[in-house]
Amino acid sequence: MSAALDSLLDLLDLEQIERDIFRGTSRSAVVPRVFGGQVAAQALVAAGRTVPAERAAHSLHAYFLRAGDPGAPIVYSVDRIRDGKSFTTRRVVAVQHGQPIFHLSASFQTYEDGLEHQADMPSSPDPETLPTAAEMLPRYADRFSDPGMVDRLIEARGAVDLRYVDAPPFGTVGETREPRSQVWFRTNGKLADDPLLHVCMATYVSDMTLLDSVLLAHGRGGWAVGDVVGASLDHAMWFHRPFRADEWLLYDQESPSASGGRGLGQARIYTADGRLAITVIQEGVVRVPR
Repeated sequence: MSAALDSLLDLLDLEQIERDIFRGTSRSAVVPRVFGGQVAAQALVAAGRTVPAERAAHSLHAYFLRAGDPGAPIVYSVDRIRDGKSFTTRRVVAVQHGQPIFHLSASFQTYEDGLEHQADMPSSPDPETLPTAAEMLPRYADRFSDPGMVDRLIEARGAVDLRYVDAPPFGTVGETREPRSQVWFRTNGKLADDPLLHVCMATYVSDMTLLDSVLLAHGRGGWAVGDVVGASLDHAMWFHRPFRADEWLLYDQESPSASGGRGLGQARIYTADGRLAITVIQEGVVRVPR
């Protein structure tokens, strides 16, 4: 297991300070605010710890309300909305400095047999043939006005082996492309068998690249380059089938719309053997600096 993954697992191991109240800390991010995927993953951890282990997370819906302060702890308060025969619903509010910064609703379900169908997995190259972040990012060092950006990007993604199928937005500034992108990802090390941990880890990664497809349609390099200002607004995920976040997952992403200073990304996450594991939708602020 990499040291970065070990550090991330420590972040997800929240401190319980009351029956339904948990406290978490933050790690360094590319920008001077708490990474949204971290808050979402920690909130799901808090919700999951109040749910029987046999009930797996099947969906979450969240709103990012304020930028998080990476230097302050985050308190997660869980509201036990409903415990039904098959489904359990939880609401989580993340608070810093006395103000809510994030809201999450999550639903959990006891396993059931039912109808089965899925969208086919799109074609994609073998992830082992693609460059790692440490190999790929230095190629684009001249695209960043901040000389330390490449090192910060590599450090921020140290817990996850994330590999772009095509050049990322900051690699094709000024070139408009189809608003679609693919990345393969898995954790940089083996995880325990706890299904909640794998779901939370996928939630963490899901906020890293989903809005890339918005940028590709307009030839923009993104927040790391500085030609747009962006932030996540809301995030939704549906977990369809079991998966492991320490095995290769294909994140197939596209953007159907951008308007009003916002961009929408939608995606499907597949296991390497073609099973549709997760559907993700996110809207974010995407503004062009004046």
